[in-house]
Amino acid sequence: MQNSSSSQSRTAVSSAIADDKKINSRISDSLKKEKEEYEGIIRLEKAPKKIEESAINLIPKEVSEKYKIVAFEKKGNLVKIAMVNPKDIMALNALRFVAEKENVELDVYLVSQEIFREIIEQYSSPAEALKEAVQSFKKEVIFDESEEEKSGKIEKQSEVLKDAPVTKLVEVIIGHAVEGSASDIHIEPMDKDYRVRFRVDGILHVSLIMPKEIGPAVISRIKILANLKIDEKRKPQDGRFRTISEGKEIDFRVSTLPVISGEKIVMRILDKDQGLASIEALGLFGTALENVKKAIQETYGMILFTGPTGSGKSTSLYALLKILNSEERNIITLEDPIEYNIEGLNQSQIKPEIGYTFASGLRTILRQDPNVIMVGEIRDSETAELAVHAALTGHLMFSTLHTNTATGAIPRLIDMGIEPFLLASSIRIVVAQRLVRKICEKCKEEKKVPDSVREAIKKEITGISENEFKKYGIDPKKEIKFFHGKGCDECNGTGLRGRLAIYEAVPANENIRNIITEKRGSDELIRKEREDLKILTIKQDGILKIIKGMTTIEEVDRVTEGNMALEEEND
Repeated sequence: MQNSSSSQSRTAVSSAIADDKKINSRISDSLKKEKEEYEGIIRLEKAPKKIEESAINLIPKEVSEKYKIVAFEKKGNLVKIAMVNPKDIMALNALRFVAEKENVELDVYLVSQEIFREIIEQYSSPAEALKEAVQSFKKEVIFDESEEEKSGKIEKQSEVLKDAPVTKLVEVIIGHAVEGSASDIHIEPMDKDYRVRFRVDGILHVSLIMPKEIGPAVISRIKILANLKIDEKRKPQDGRFRTISEGKEIDFRVSTLPVISGEKIVMRILDKDQGLASIEALGLFGTALENVKKAIQETYGMILFTGPTGSGKSTSLYALLKILNSEERNIITLEDPIEYNIEGLNQSQIKPEIGYTFASGLRTILRQDPNVIMVGEIRDSETAELAVHAALTGHLMFSTLHTNTATGAIPRLIDMGIEPFLLASSIRIVVAQRLVRKICEKCKEEKKVPDSVREAIKKEITGISENEFKKYGIDPKKEIKFFHGKGCDECNGTGLRGRLAIYEAVPANENIRNIITEKRGSDELIRKEREDLKILTIKQDGILKIIKGMTTIEEVDRVTEGNMALEEEND
């Protein structure tokens, strides 16, 4: 009996092994068949975490879902395609159409259904979000103009705005602005629609056009985020909100303005990390850098930055405060508004509507035992007088002034009522600056320029000392080379990406102090002294950065009102 049982057990085991072999054989045959069927096609094992908009939008979302094809990477003329079934004739025809239309080459990858779904979820363009919002508006009226109580209506609007696709549309607009390194978002009513523009590297670009009925809902949603009154449309409002993008906290400064066609909103994007760049990274080089660093090591005195709105003055001041920021110093700032929250600084925002102005705030902080004071802007004679007295009483004072040149700041302060002898004693250095766009490093290449332009450049830099060239890392004996960006996906075809500042830093030496005291800060005499000191002008600094391959002739011309590019065009 025992032998019989043992025999049966062995038979069962043998049978199970045989069955396993048959199953394994079938699996092996199936895998072999699949391998043969998709021979030469690479399998994509996981979905990319981030896909560029220029790539994924090559194929419309509807087409991707229908044929199970999606573009996930674009480099130059080559586009990588994820495909669930590479043998699908209809899908292949769709790809052929895309390749011909976009004039690109396609590289196909095999993906599972799960990975395909992960990739397709990255369709989040403003156009897609706008389409969803428009469809939602067709189903329900967001703004009910019935005779219900005003407070009840506002509450209802708020609730709907939180749930509606308009919320997603706002998120997508903000997300694309941050991803595209925009500094501002403009949402403005036109005659028949609303326009969304991004300011990238100082230049505004249209990003999206929204139907007239969507615009007010988007603006109301942003007002809710910034804790503003959504029913107040007759006067301007200001607010802030914060969001997290790719693990970074980003602040948004919101400003509303009533205009003839409705209400306009501008959101300033304040990336804390970008605000803390070093002064060298911003573009301050050579003797100018040495003079600025020397000035900020003084125990008292005034350091002024001048230039038009949007020329990067505040960013430069933050960079200098970063150098001084230590436990031994009490640094207090008065700002309107606070653009970047910096740990270690005591930052205070003025509120003119309640009487808290630069002048009244400066009086207060002088009683707070500061070592370093930063006043966002000298706007009036009272602030100017207090700033000068603060600089003379043992405080290092930083501020900005709206003048076009560094030398023009001195007569401007005297016109504000500052006594020349007080100004001469307090001023340490005046720095003028502008912002230019940098050449994109991805598509940078040498550029040929006419001889007339080359001669104009040489004329501008005549008189610059060999020592100054050396500080910029330039060999004046070598032939000058010029560069530009030919345009690529990284810079959206512009050839330019990012910005840097060009500077003119005029230190207040003994001669300049005498000119301030005896000649009431004559702009002409100070300018002559600057030339004698061989201080670089903004334009000369820009030209040296052209020679270093950092920016272009056109960019320096744009911000200095030059004529080098015009000479190039007329050649």
